Amino acid sequence: MSERPVLRRCVACRQLLDRRQLWRVIRDHQDGVLLDAGMGRSAYLCPEDNCLEEATRRKRLQKALRCQVPETVFAMLKQRLNQTTGESAEAD
Repeated sequence: MSERPVLRRCVACRQLLDRRQLWRVIRDHQDGVLLDAGMGRSAYLCPEDNCLEEATRRKRLQKALRCQVPETVFAMLKQRLNQTTGESAEAD
């Protein structure tokens, strides 16, 4: 029996992808906004520069999570993006 992938929509580009390919941003009721782990309202974002830029510029994460997203979260996402693009450049 083959398992179907669990699909989620990127808040920036609105593309449906397997949730393992996306970054998960969570609004936790105690700790605020978290990345990848926790329970609460979630929003998903493609690990691409244009999606991160679009989400920042149009406040897509704030709208999806219904709260303010701290700049530290965007900085951590940008750092992750730089790490993944650096790893892919080294592989070429």
